[in-house]
Amino acid sequence: MRKVLAVVRREFVTRVHTRAFLIGTILGPLLMGGMFVMPILLSRQTQPRRIVILDGASGSFGARVERRLSAEMRDTVGAARPRYDVRRVATEPGRLAAVRDSLVALTGRAGAEAPGPHGILVLTDSAVATGRLQYVGTNVGSPGDMGALQRSLGDPVRLERLARAGVDPAIALPAMGPIRLSTLKVSEGRVTGESGGSSFALAYIMSFMLYFALLIYGMQVMTSVVEEKSSRIMEVLVSSLSPFEMLLGKVVGVGAVALLQLAIWAGTAMLLTTFRVQIAGLFGASPTAAALPLPTVSPALFLVFIVFFALGFLFYAAAYAAVGSMCNSVQETQQAQVPVTLFIAAGLLTMFTLLGDPSSGLARVLGLVPFVAPFVTPVRYSFAPLPLVELLASAAAMIAGVIAVVWVAARIYRVGILSYGKKASLADVFRWVRTA
Repeated sequence: MRKVLAVVRREFVTRVHTRAFLIGTILGPLLMGGMFVMPILLSRQTQPRRIVILDGASGSFGARVERRLSAEMRDTVGAARPRYDVRRVATEPGRLAAVRDSLVALTGRAGAEAPGPHGILVLTDSAVATGRLQYVGTNVGSPGDMGALQRSLGDPVRLERLARAGVDPAIALPAMGPIRLSTLKVSEGRVTGESGGSSFALAYIMSFMLYFALLIYGMQVMTSVVEEKSSRIMEVLVSSLSPFEMLLGKVVGVGAVALLQLAIWAGTAMLLTTFRVQIAGLFGASPTAAALPLPTVSPALFLVFIVFFALGFLFYAAAYAAVGSMCNSVQETQQAQVPVTLFIAAGLLTMFTLLGDPSSGLARVLGLVPFVAPFVTPVRYSFAPLPLVELLASAAAMIAGVIAVVWVAARIYRVGILSYGKKASLADVFRWVRTA
């Protein structure tokens, strides 16, 4: 056991002290903080969008749109500010194109005395009937700006349609209001307060965290084996400890590095979402500006995720180590690792089949299949806690799979690390497993 711990310590310390680990570990929280703070800073500095309403419609449609846009406020800053600086220009329908082109020449022009508009909104009678309004401007590439403008124009268009049809808008418009379905998650016989979208997002986050951790750190195990094999360090190590001890120490050491980095990233996300109101207050913004939603992770779910993450990592890292021991260079591993990578991808794709019905019979069966169980069981548990029998059965199947893979990988590893020359064929691998 002492020798295994020595290998674990070496693998852990070697990787933690690398520049890649330090940069990735520091850069992750910094990027999260930047994504959290940047919208707040931008909302404070964004000036009202200057919009010219080119009104070629009859009646009061243009005035109605002008009043609505002028009343729009930004709610992302404590002191509310107008979203738009609106100016309406009435013109004859036949001159719309000419006036629009003259205004386009001024669009985006900078200047302290008479800055040009950001965009021109063209209103016509046909736009009322079809709902197709035209906007030309410098900010059409901003999904946020265009989405807000489209939402603001919805009510004026509907009001104008009702007025032209002789219907009292005060009566008809409330009846046309949108319907919003509020979803709340039920867990263990009680309402948790989480929305269905939160559970969906949580399943995505957990699955992709496991997917990328397995790919990145599993390949590190494989690369480490190849490098030690090509440098002949293995010949020295084999004299002091068994191949199984080397394999176990390498897998556990790299796995500890993965858990440390993921814990730092997850802790940063938790702090940002837990104290988002206080952080927004430091910048003088309202809580709505600090919108970085993260689903709630219960202690039980966190424990399930950690257990299956560890088992899944042992399962796939042992397979990657076996692949590395079969190859003589990093280039050879690019092709040899494909079957293992495909199994990981299959586990991720399985997650999408569970989103529709995580309690189905297929989901229960997949929870007992070792190469997809690390993805299936945590995702199912994020939607609703599983019965203890199912949870233990999935864990037992996973443990059995880990033992089987580690046994096979150790036999391949035992012979492969000291085999040089040509790349091992499948026949060679089967012979190693049978005779090692």
